[in-house]
Amino acid sequence: MDLPAKSMAMVHTRKRELTRMDIAIPDIDDASALIRIEACGICGSDYEQFEGVLRTPMPAIPGHEPLGIIEKIGDLAAQRWGVDQGDRVAVETMLSCRHCDPCLSGSYHLCDRRKIYSYIPLSEDPGLWGAYSQYMYLHANTIVHKVDPDLPPEIAVMFNPLGAGFRWAVEMPRAGPGDTVVVMGPGQRGLACVIALREVGVEDIIVTGLALDAKKLEVAKFYGAKYTIDVDNENPVHRVKEITSGKGADIVVDVSSYATKPVADALRLVKAGGKIMLAGVKGFKPVDNFVSDLIVMKEVTIQGAIGVTSSGYKKAIKLIESGRIDFSRMHTHEFDLEDAELAIRTLAREVEGEESIHSCLIPPA
Repeated sequence: MDLPAKSMAMVHTRKRELTRMDIAIPDIDDASALIRIEACGICGSDYEQFEGVLRTPMPAIPGHEPLGIIEKIGDLAAQRWGVDQGDRVAVETMLSCRHCDPCLSGSYHLCDRRKIYSYIPLSEDPGLWGAYSQYMYLHANTIVHKVDPDLPPEIAVMFNPLGAGFRWAVEMPRAGPGDTVVVMGPGQRGLACVIALREVGVEDIIVTGLALDAKKLEVAKFYGAKYTIDVDNENPVHRVKEITSGKGADIVVDVSSYATKPVADALRLVKAGGKIMLAGVKGFKPVDNFVSDLIVMKEVTIQGAIGVTSSGYKKAIKLIESGRIDFSRMHTHEFDLEDAELAIRTLAREVEGEESIHSCLIPPA
């Protein structure tokens, strides 16, 4: 089909500034593709990029949660990816080289030469590397997943946070029936962790949040959390010990953003021999009151988690397509692409009277 000559995009040009630009739509080769963006999810790392905390290059087109329709694809790409023109796809964030030691060992998300959609500058051709845009270029090393075209785009695009829930809360710590799991932070990824944990039979789920998170904590209960803790009015360590008869939690998953206290608390509320997953970015701040002896004396395992891999995405898409979960309780906002700044500020609680959990950008057709 004939594509327009240019794609409207919102470009990160400086700290806390997105600028509308028209970017030339490139030709593709046999191994690449172009998609028309239907929706792009917004998460905490979008705010961190917007704020300059992640130190990503500028100018660049943000947007690392793309859902779109393949408008043009090379024959080799179609063969490799198992998709064709007209298919709806979810796009994985990470671009790996496929040849370094981490890639060859199966950890492609830790590639030595890793690139990440939305963090690649405009100066690197062809420029359309992010989903805050009408169209996006897909590199030959992209990984895509087919998605049911009948799903509403604002729900289908939740493949990314839900994929994180499966990877961070289930796959990496190997959570299962009988475990007690604490999820620190009731945002979209915390709620996704709750949903993923319930899917694998975990019943004893505790979610912590601030007093400001009262509505989100209620949503956490809707999705299956047995207990919620308002850390502004309750001591989370004492409360978890109370719930677990003094033993502590088997697994703690920290998905809170910026706040470092949850990391120190996690060492105190996890049981001996337990696991702590750290997935919430803290802006490179040191953690006060981090007592390393607690790791030694309790033989605690601490593991970092960045991004989502194919197994998590596949589980997420399968669950969304099943229709068994009412994701409308998580999805709160849709914004026009030109309102990307407003979307980010709404998520960050900078817009009075608005409380966002999951939101997305919808480009013009």
